[in-house]
Amino acid sequence: MALALHGITARFGGLVALDDVSMRVPPGRIVGVIGPNGAGKTTLFNVVCGFVTPSAGSLTLDGAPLRPKPHRLTALGIARTLQGVGLFDGLTVLENVMAGASHTAQAGFVPALLGLPGSDRDERRLRDLAMECLTEVGAAEHAAAAPATLPYAVRKRVALARALAARPRLLLLDEPAGGLSAEEVQELGRFIKDRKIAVVLVEHHMDLVMAVCDEIVVLDFGRVVAAGTPDEIRDNPAVAEAYLGAEVTTVDAETPA
Repeated sequence: MALALHGITARFGGLVALDDVSMRVPPGRIVGVIGPNGAGKTTLFNVVCGFVTPSAGSLTLDGAPLRPKPHRLTALGIARTLQGVGLFDGLTVLENVMAGASHTAQAGFVPALLGLPGSDRDERRLRDLAMECLTEVGAAEHAAAAPATLPYAVRKRVALARALAARPRLLLLDEPAGGLSAEEVQELGRFIKDRKIAVVLVEHHMDLVMAVCDEIVVLDFGRVVAAGTPDEIRDNPAVAEAYLGAEVTTVDAETPA
Protein backbone atom coordinates (compact mmCIF):
# COMPACT_ATOMS: atom_id res chain seq x y z
CA MET A 1 0.00 0.00 0.00
CA ALA A 2 1.35 3.41 -0.99
CA LEU A 3 0.09 6.47 0.87
CA ALA A 4 0.87 9.94 -0.46
CA LEU A 5 0.16 13.42 0.85
CA HIS A 6 0.15 16.19 -1.73
CA GLY A 7 0.51 19.78 -0.51
CA ILE A 8 -1.54 19.27 2.63
CA THR A 9 -2.44 22.43 4.56
CA ALA A 10 -4.51 22.37 7.74
CA ARG A 11 -5.66 25.50 9.57
CA PHE A 12 -7.41 25.96 12.89
CA GLY A 13 -8.64 29.53 12.86
CA GLY A 14 -5.56 31.66 12.41
CA LEU A 15 -3.19 28.78 13.31
CA VAL A 16 -1.54 26.92 10.45
CA ALA A 17 -0.89 23.41 11.80
CA LEU A 18 0.31 21.95 8.47
CA ASP A 19 1.69 24.08 5.65
CA ASP A 20 2.01 22.54 2.18
CA VAL A 21 3.15 19.14 3.48
CA SER A 22 3.95 16.46 0.91
CA MET A 23 5.30 13.00 1.68
CA ARG A 24 5.05 9.42 0.45
CA VAL A 25 4.93 6.10 2.29
CA PRO A 26 5.83 3.27 -0.12
CA PRO A 27 4.64 -0.31 0.48
CA GLY A 28 6.64 -2.11 3.15
CA ARG A 29 8.67 0.96 4.12
CA ILE A 30 8.96 2.66 7.50
CA VAL A 31 8.74 6.44 7.43
CA GLY A 32 9.44 8.45 10.57
CA VAL A 33 7.94 11.87 11.26
CA ILE A 34 9.84 13.95 13.80
CA GLY A 35 9.92 17.50 15.07
CA PRO A 36 9.39 19.50 18.26
CA ASN A 37 6.09 19.66 20.12
CA GLY A 38 3.59 21.63 18.08
CA ALA A 39 5.30 20.84 14.77
CA GLY A 40 2.14 19.26 13.34
CA LYS A 41 2.92 15.55 13.70
CA THR A 42 -0.34 14.51 15.34
CA THR A 43 -2.33 16.79 13.02
CA LEU A 44 -0.75 14.93 10.09
CA PHE A 45 -2.00 11.63 11.54
CA ASN A 46 -5.44 13.14 12.10
CA VAL A 47 -5.59 14.23 8.46
CA VAL A 48 -4.72 10.70 7.28
CA CYS A 49 -7.35 9.24 9.63
CA GLY A 50 -10.10 11.68 8.64
CA PHE A 51 -10.40 13.48 11.96
CA VAL A 52 -9.12 16.70 10.36
CA THR A 53 -10.16 17.86 6.91
CA PRO A 54 -7.32 19.73 5.19
CA SER A 55 -8.01 23.22 3.88
CA ALA A 56 -5.80 22.51 0.86
CA GLY A 57 -4.07 19.56 -0.75
CA SER A 58 -5.08 15.95 -1.27
CA LEU A 59 -4.29 12.36 -0.27
CA THR A 60 -3.97 9.27 -2.42
CA LEU A 61 -3.89 5.59 -1.51
CA ASP A 62 -2.40 3.26 -4.10
CA GLY A 63 -2.73 6.12 -6.56
CA ALA A 64 -6.46 6.62 -6.00
CA PRO A 65 -7.95 9.69 -4.28
CA LEU A 66 -8.35 9.15 -0.53
CA ARG A 67 -11.01 10.95 1.49
CA PRO A 68 -10.61 9.13 4.80
CA LYS A 69 -13.41 8.55 7.28
CA PRO A 70 -12.45 7.32 10.77
CA HIS A 71 -14.98 4.46 10.72
CA ARG A 72 -13.70 3.26 7.33
CA LEU A 73 -9.98 3.12 8.10
CA THR A 74 -9.74 -0.59 8.90
CA ALA A 75 -11.65 -1.46 5.73
CA LEU A 76 -9.01 0.52 3.82
CA GLY A 77 -6.22 -1.47 5.48
CA ILE A 78 -5.14 1.34 7.83
CA ALA A 79 -4.71 1.02 11.60
CA ARG A 80 -3.47 3.51 14.18
CA THR A 81 -2.26 3.49 17.76
CA LEU A 82 -2.69 6.52 20.02
CA GLN A 83 -0.17 8.44 22.12
CA GLY A 84 -1.84 6.91 25.16
CA VAL A 85 -3.31 3.42 25.08
CA GLY A 86 -7.01 4.11 24.42
CA LEU A 87 -8.20 0.72 25.70
CA PHE A 88 -11.76 -0.01 26.82
CA ASP A 89 -11.71 -0.53 30.59
CA GLY A 90 -15.01 -2.41 30.53
CA LEU A 91 -13.58 -5.15 28.30
CA THR A 92 -10.88 -7.71 28.94
CA VAL A 93 -7.56 -7.52 27.14
CA LEU A 94 -8.70 -10.23 24.73
CA GLU A 95 -11.98 -8.43 24.00
CA ASN A 96 -10.12 -5.17 23.39
CA VAL A 97 -8.00 -6.85 20.75
CA MET A 98 -11.04 -8.57 19.23
CA ALA A 99 -12.54 -5.11 18.75
CA GLY A 100 -9.63 -4.27 16.45
CA ALA A 101 -10.76 -6.94 13.99
CA SER A 102 -14.50 -6.34 14.31
CA HIS A 103 -14.76 -5.05 10.73
CA THR A 104 -14.12 -8.62 9.51
CA ALA A 105 -16.97 -10.15 11.54
CA GLN A 106 -19.89 -11.09 9.30
CA ALA A 107 -22.33 -11.01 12.22
CA GLY A 108 -20.80 -7.87 13.74
CA PHE A 109 -18.61 -7.45 16.81
CA VAL A 110 -21.38 -6.97 19.42
CA PRO A 111 -23.32 -10.11 18.43
CA ALA A 112 -20.05 -12.06 18.39
CA LEU A 113 -19.06 -10.69 21.79
CA LEU A 114 -22.47 -11.51 23.29
CA GLY A 115 -22.69 -14.91 21.67
CA LEU A 116 -25.94 -14.22 19.82
CA PRO A 117 -27.30 -16.77 17.31
CA GLY A 118 -25.28 -17.08 14.14
CA SER A 119 -22.23 -15.48 15.67
CA ASP A 120 -20.39 -18.52 17.06
CA ARG A 121 -18.09 -18.89 14.07
CA ASP A 122 -17.23 -15.18 14.09
CA GLU A 123 -16.62 -15.22 17.82
CA ARG A 124 -14.21 -18.16 17.61
CA ARG A 125 -12.36 -16.63 14.69
CA LEU A 126 -12.04 -13.24 16.38
CA ARG A 127 -10.79 -14.83 19.59
CA ASP A 128 -8.23 -16.92 17.72
CA LEU A 129 -7.01 -13.86 15.82
CA ALA A 130 -6.86 -11.77 19.01
CA MET A 131 -4.84 -14.44 20.81
CA GLU A 132 -2.49 -14.66 17.84
CA CYS A 133 -1.90 -10.91 17.98
CA LEU A 134 -1.42 -10.92 21.76
CA THR A 135 1.12 -13.71 21.33
CA GLU A 136 2.93 -11.64 18.67
CA VAL A 137 3.39 -8.75 21.10
CA GLY A 138 4.18 -10.96 24.11
CA ALA A 139 0.99 -10.25 26.08
CA ALA A 140 -1.01 -13.48 25.66
CA GLU A 141 -0.76 -14.29 29.37
CA HIS A 142 -2.84 -11.19 30.14
CA ALA A 143 -5.75 -12.07 27.84
CA ALA A 144 -8.30 -12.38 30.66
CA ALA A 145 -7.11 -9.33 32.59
CA ALA A 146 -8.76 -5.93 32.81
CA PRO A 147 -6.51 -3.33 31.11
CA ALA A 148 -6.54 -1.02 34.15
CA THR A 149 -4.85 -3.70 36.27
CA LEU A 150 -1.81 -3.97 33.99
CA PRO A 151 1.44 -1.99 33.91
CA TYR A 152 1.57 0.81 31.35
CA ALA A 153 4.13 -0.99 29.17
CA VAL A 154 1.85 -4.05 28.93
CA ARG A 155 -1.13 -1.88 28.03
CA LYS A 156 0.94 -0.37 25.22
CA ARG A 157 1.53 -3.90 23.92
CA VAL A 158 -2.19 -4.61 24.06
CA ALA A 159 -2.93 -1.42 22.11
CA LEU A 160 -0.43 -2.50 19.48
CA ALA A 161 -2.02 -5.96 19.32
CA ARG A 162 -5.43 -4.35 18.77
CA ALA A 163 -4.05 -2.37 15.83
CA LEU A 164 -2.45 -5.51 14.38
CA ALA A 165 -5.74 -7.41 14.70
CA ALA A 166 -7.06 -5.26 11.85
CA ARG A 167 -4.35 -6.90 9.71
CA PRO A 168 -3.41 -3.50 8.26
CA ARG A 169 -1.24 -2.80 5.25
CA LEU A 170 -0.46 0.64 6.69
CA LEU A 171 0.20 1.07 10.41
CA LEU A 172 0.30 4.53 12.00
CA LEU A 173 2.26 4.50 15.26
CA ASP A 174 1.86 7.63 17.40
CA GLU A 175 4.69 7.70 19.97
CA PRO A 176 4.63 3.94 20.67
CA ALA A 177 7.81 4.11 22.79
CA GLY A 178 6.39 6.59 25.31
CA GLY A 179 6.77 5.26 28.86
CA LEU A 180 8.90 2.27 27.83
CA SER A 181 12.30 1.35 29.21
CA ALA A 182 15.40 1.35 27.01
CA GLU A 183 15.23 -2.43 26.69
CA GLU A 184 11.53 -2.29 25.80
CA VAL A 185 12.23 0.38 23.17
CA GLN A 186 14.83 -1.87 21.54
CA GLU A 187 12.37 -4.77 21.56
CA LEU A 188 9.73 -2.52 20.01
CA GLY A 189 12.18 -1.56 17.27
CA ARG A 190 12.83 -5.17 16.36
CA PHE A 191 9.10 -5.82 16.33
CA ILE A 192 8.35 -2.89 14.01
CA LYS A 193 11.04 -3.92 11.52
CA ASP A 194 9.72 -7.48 11.44
CA ARG A 195 6.17 -6.46 10.37
CA LYS A 196 7.05 -6.03 6.66
CA ILE A 197 4.19 -3.56 6.18
CA ALA A 198 4.10 0.19 5.54
CA VAL A 199 4.55 2.13 8.79
CA VAL A 200 4.42 5.80 9.66
CA LEU A 201 6.16 6.38 12.98
CA VAL A 202 5.77 9.57 15.01
CA GLU A 203 8.26 9.35 17.84
CA HIS A 204 10.49 11.41 20.14
CA HIS A 205 12.88 8.53 20.89
CA MET A 206 15.51 9.28 18.28
CA ASP A 207 17.39 6.04 18.85
CA LEU A 208 14.26 4.13 17.80
CA VAL A 209 13.61 6.40 14.81
CA MET A 210 17.18 6.11 13.55
CA ALA A 211 17.22 2.35 14.02
CA VAL A 212 14.03 1.37 12.23
CA CYS A 213 13.14 4.06 9.66
CA ASP A 214 13.93 3.88 5.95
CA GLU A 215 13.16 7.59 5.59
CA ILE A 216 12.56 10.46 8.00
CA VAL A 217 10.47 13.59 7.48
CA VAL A 218 11.21 16.55 9.76
CA LEU A 219 8.43 19.02 10.54
CA ASP A 220 8.79 22.46 12.10
CA PHE A 221 5.85 24.82 12.52
CA GLY A 222 3.85 22.63 10.18
CA ARG A 223 6.34 22.68 7.31
CA VAL A 224 8.68 19.98 6.01
CA VAL A 225 12.19 21.32 6.71
CA ALA A 226 14.10 18.15 5.80
CA ALA A 227 13.50 14.65 4.44
CA GLY A 228 15.84 11.78 3.73
CA THR A 229 17.44 8.64 5.06
CA PRO A 230 18.49 8.44 8.72
CA ASP A 231 22.11 9.11 7.68
CA GLU A 232 21.08 12.17 5.69
CA ILE A 233 19.00 13.51 8.56
CA ARG A 234 21.77 12.80 11.06
CA ASP A 235 24.29 14.63 8.88
CA ASN A 236 22.05 17.66 8.32
CA PRO A 237 23.56 20.32 10.62
CA ALA A 238 20.36 22.32 10.97
CA VAL A 239 18.30 19.24 11.83
CA ALA A 240 20.91 17.87 14.21
CA GLU A 241 21.13 21.12 16.12
CA ALA A 242 17.40 21.82 16.24
CA TYR A 243 15.96 18.36 16.83
CA LEU A 244 18.54 15.72 17.59
CA GLY A 245 21.19 17.49 19.64
CA ALA A 246 24.90 17.42 18.98
CA GLU A 247 25.14 13.63 18.88
CA VAL A 248 22.78 10.82 17.97
CA THR A 249 23.49 7.28 19.07
CA THR A 250 22.02 4.69 16.74
CA VAL A 251 20.59 1.55 18.32
CA ASP A 252 20.61 -1.54 16.14
CA ALA A 253 17.01 -2.71 16.24
CA GLU A 254 18.03 -6.17 15.09
CA THR A 255 20.64 -6.79 17.75
CA PRO A 256 19.41 -7.89 21.20
CA ALA A 257 20.47 -5.71 24.09
